[in-house]
Amino acid sequence: MTGFGRCEIAASEYKITVEIKSVNHRYCDISVKLPKKFNAYENDIRNILKNYIARGKVDVYISYEDYSQSQTSVKYNSKIAEEYMSAIRAASDEFGIEKTINASSLIRFPDVISLEEKETDIESIYPVLADAVKKAGGKFVEARAKEGGHLKNDVLSKLDYIVSLVEKVEERSPEIVKEYRDKLKAKVEELLNGTHVDEGILATEITVFADKICVDEETVRLRSHITNMRDTLSKDEAIGRKLDFIAQEMNREANTILSKANDMELSAAAIDLKTEIEKIREQIQNIE
Repeated sequence: MTGFGRCEIAASEYKITVEIKSVNHRYCDISVKLPKKFNAYENDIRNILKNYIARGKVDVYISYEDYSQSQTSVKYNSKIAEEYMSAIRAASDEFGIEKTINASSLIRFPDVISLEEKETDIESIYPVLADAVKKAGGKFVEARAKEGGHLKNDVLSKLDYIVSLVEKVEERSPEIVKEYRDKLKAKVEELLNGTHVDEGILATEITVFADKICVDEETVRLRSHITNMRDTLSKDEAIGRKLDFIAQEMNREANTILSKANDMELSAAAIDLKTEIEKIREQIQNIE
């Protein structure tokens, strides 16, 4: 399920920004990008996120801006400068050339001057970062809940249509048996030139045919799965995987109905059933 949550906390010396974005995914895949100075807390951050995320491909971006003016200092490395000067004097004596070197030239040599960043007290900042992650997570959940409401209504409407298709299958099945009986009787009478047809033999043949095309068990199970899916949609918890399993079972029953159908109208209804169930399965991939 797609979602977005953002939180920004600014203090006099720094600003922390947390952004959470997600796209549809069958499993829970969380990617956290954060400044190196917070690497030690990555697992803690992931544990916080698990309270807000159960499914989806989620990218978490954390940025840290330092407003302090005293975080960087210039360090003069005297030992390295002395090594450079010794090398310059040796070269001057060996080749008889002037030592044209001054302080401004000396400090340009590599590593004579270096910039050092003072260590930030990460332990004191982490609680603020954790709070920002929680607030962004809360907004992320709100955004997903809003989208989830739309998805729920869409799935429920599709279930209503599936129920109407099941009713059509249930109404059509007895008619197929009756039509088969009439056709069979007429065909036998035609072959026997009007001779009386043995109703016992006819009933046996019709019973065998009716058993082959009977979809009562499939429609009963299908209705049960529909009820189960509706009940599951009303729960306030992670339901995506359970819904996916129910949809698979619904598709199994629709396949069986289609395999037993030997009537154009029944086959069309079974195909519509499979199509609608597949639409639900696609939507379920978006539900946590």
